[in-house]
Amino acid sequence: MNSWDAGLAGLLVGTMGVSLLSNALVLLCLLHSADIRRQAPALFTLNLTCGNLLCTVVNMPLTLAGVVAQRQPAGDRLCRLAAFLDTFLAANSMLSMAALSIDRWVAVVFPLSYRAKMRLRDAALMVAYTWLHALAFPAAAVVLSWLGFHQLYASCTLCSRRPDERLRFAVFTGAFHALSFLLSFVVLCCTYFKVLKVARFHCKRIDVITMQTLVLLVDIHPSVRERCLEEQKRRRQRATRKISTFIGTFLVCFAPYVITRLLELSSAVPISSHWGVLSKCLAYSKAASDPFVYSLLRHQYRESCKDILSRVLHRRPLRSSGLTGDSHSQNILPVSE
Repeated sequence: MNSWDAGLAGLLVGTMGVSLLSNALVLLCLLHSADIRRQAPALFTLNLTCGNLLCTVVNMPLTLAGVVAQRQPAGDRLCRLAAFLDTFLAANSMLSMAALSIDRWVAVVFPLSYRAKMRLRDAALMVAYTWLHALAFPAAAVVLSWLGFHQLYASCTLCSRRPDERLRFAVFTGAFHALSFLLSFVVLCCTYFKVLKVARFHCKRIDVITMQTLVLLVDIHPSVRERCLEEQKRRRQRATRKISTFIGTFLVCFAPYVITRLLELSSAVPISSHWGVLSKCLAYSKAASDPFVYSLLRHQYRESCKDILSRVLHRRPLRSSGLTGDSHSQNILPVSE
């Protein structure tokens, strides 16, 4: 094993450790806080977190073994099962992020009717659709025998070894990524850009009120005036920064792998095995970043973590209700945190 392989193996080990700990902490927060569980986004977060954990304990270790051994790390049946999970979990993860973006769009654009439009039943139906959508392609791949060990990615995933099936496999691969990666990316862009438009509109209204107040308060200290203007600037940047994080992490983690899979279909483009494994590691890194992007940095989850830590340190009893008094908008609106 050369230095490249050792570095990729270390990257996989680090990703596995962060993903396992962070996703387990999200599950603990969901179990601890009844307030979080009562909200519709909790179902999307639960679906995403369970998928990330399954990927961490099944697919990542097999890929690590493939990188170290430079060959198929398990028997054919186990590898086909891992390939099925790899395909399903990748699509489910992307569609879950799209579902979360739709939830935020409804919460920001229709705040007064959010509870009527996004009930737990509606969230459960959306999760059921993501499962059916994500299961369709690996199920078809099982029938067509397109699951197995792919040496380029050192992973058990979608692959076809028969030259006469090259065209059909290319069409299948293109359709899979179009209806998972591209569809989710379009939904993310449409929903978050509308959220950003509303957020900027509210920021402008607040800015007008702030400026009018500063004009009226002629005796206000210059330092207070500067702090108000600085807060205006931070407020305008906050929503943009958060939405850029949602879309940016999606692209950085998934786009290299998807583009590599599509380029792989063309024999005219040589692809290094090191780049193939690195692109797969980037896709896996989404499982490690999701808990921070969608959960742990939000107010309710931070408070739940504090309660859990206090329980561990025996400072005060654990509260099954988790949080009290925090509005749902505080955890959905990107401009409120």
